Amino acid sequence: MTENVDLFPGFVVPAAGYRAAPPRHTSRAAPAVIWILGIAVIAAALVTVSARISTAPARYVCPPDCGSPPTGTPVTTNPRHTSADGAFSVAYPVPGSAYQVQREPNGVTAQFVAGDGGTLRLFGVPAHGRSAEQIAKQVVREAFPDTRTAYVIPNAMVGYQPGYGEVADCWPQGANSSYLRMRILVMVAIKHDLALVAAAVGPYRQFGPDFGIGKPSGANTQIALDMGKYVNSFRWRDDPPR
Repeated sequence: MTENVDLFPGFVVPAAGYRAAPPRHTSRAAPAVIWILGIAVIAAALVTVSARISTAPARYVCPPDCGSPPTGTPVTTNPRHTSADGAFSVAYPVPGSAYQVQREPNGVTAQFVAGDGGTLRLFGVPAHGRSAEQIAKQVVREAFPDTRTAYVIPNAMVGYQPGYGEVADCWPQGANSSYLRMRILVMVAIKHDLALVAAAVGPYRQFGPDFGIGKPSGANTQIALDMGKYVNSFRWRDDPPR
């Protein structure tokens, strides 16, 4: 006779009607929703912080807030001439380099004695209510009565002050009865009823690969290559140092 062995003593058999609870299932969409909400909250926080620490870009209207141009850096190593009344000052070429310089109460006259030659004038005159264009045309007319305007210089500036500029041509008769084409450049700007004038004249020679800056240019006279750095060296009285 075999003895019955209780393998699980104390185990109670459940009633016949018992059913186990179904297992719980987690929706796959729930983690994605939580992840998207987290990213949205972080992005909103970053946008808010960026808006608070950033400043709006400054808006300028030119003119008058034109700033300084990227070219035509004022001369700082050359000597400066101050007018007799202290109303303005301007840099001028070093005497004995390629120029013969004559200083006057109202400006400087520099004779270019190298290359094609020419004359550079940097001076000031009272405006007396005249416009920069009127003064420029008068300067050209008084120096060379028979001229033909070649073109108006766009966005002309003198001493970083907006003004007027033009280029003209004339054909004076030389010693051998031949006519030589001369090119005239004049730029004028006015401040405090004082007109500052930069003017140059020299023989016409077309700029191109073999002469000048290597590219076509409307200047077409050798002295113009050296003129630009003096034009914006002008300073009116009480102008800040540049």
